[in-house]
Amino acid sequence: MIYTYAIEGIALQTGDIICTMNGKPDILPGEFWRLVGRLVPGDVDHVAIYTGPEGRCVEAGARGVIKFTVFNGQWNTERMARRRGHLFDTFYGVASPLDGLGISEEEEHQMRQIVAAYCLAQVGKPYNLNFLNAETEEAFYCSQLAYKAYQQVGINLNTGLAMEQLPGTNNIIYPQEIWNGFSHRMAETKVSVNSASLAVNPSI
Repeated sequence: MIYTYAIEGIALQTGDIICTMNGKPDILPGEFWRLVGRLVPGDVDHVAIYTGPEGRCVEAGARGVIKFTVFNGQWNTERMARRRGHLFDTFYGVASPLDGLGISEEEEHQMRQIVAAYCLAQVGKPYNLNFLNAETEEAFYCSQLAYKAYQQVGINLNTGLAMEQLPGTNNIIYPQEIWNGFSHRMAETKVSVNSASLAVNPSI
């Protein structure tokens, strides 16, 4: 079943990737992603996958791989914190790796279902602390979960992005490269989001 929904006015379908910024999970890896944010240009530092129905999503975050719900189409991190943990992030936009591939609607729907089913099957697994190992299926970090899900339908979300002078970092799946590498739609509150990011993170 393919579901449609809207978050902060942006339409999305089952399998689309929600991109956020300024996430601060209450676990040590949060510090890693903040460091990455200083070394890799761009604002996106966390992703989740929309599965449906309604506002149901899957992410790998502070509490491992979980399901959570975006209520009333509003990205209210305080309301979602009980389920997600202390991951207070700002909605940035939606990436849609299946857009523009020239495939039939039937094939696209099948691929979306496979992506969603893969993500849901990983719920309950722990957070992956080894960012260099994006191929494991025993544990996941946020963008790795999206990477492995889309791998099931023959789409590689690893565009080869790396941190300069740090060998092996091209093996990391960065949230920003998913945003940069594929069709995306930015939240209409771009100006206010950027203003908030300046207030929250003076390094930007």
